Amino acid sequence: MLDAMGMEAFAGRARRELTSAGEPVRNTGREPAGPDPVPAGVALTAQEALVARLARDGLSNPEIGTRLFISSRTVQYHLRKVFTKLGISSRSQLYRVLPSDPASAGLR
Repeated sequence: MLDAMGMEAFAGRARRELTSAGEPVRNTGREPAGPDPVPAGVALTAQEALVARLARDGLSNPEIGTRLFISSRTVQYHLRKVFTKLGISSRSQLYRVLPSDPASAGLR
């Protein structure tokens, strides 16, 4: 509906929010289907992938929390799960295991 009204920015945000919440979203081709993907064989949730991407890009836990409207403790929880799933132990290793190209792998 927001696309039809010409409100692309709001439509994009709505798609990202729905994807983060695990809801199916119709891709209109105006924006990538979701957050950066993860390597094959690893099943991160959309929220975990989004938190991991933001951490990879250098944002602190409070900054990520503010951007996603979650607490920094929830960010810490998601990162702990991401580190376990990816077999890493620090934020600096996210560059090695998370591709920066959204088309290179998929999400669960």
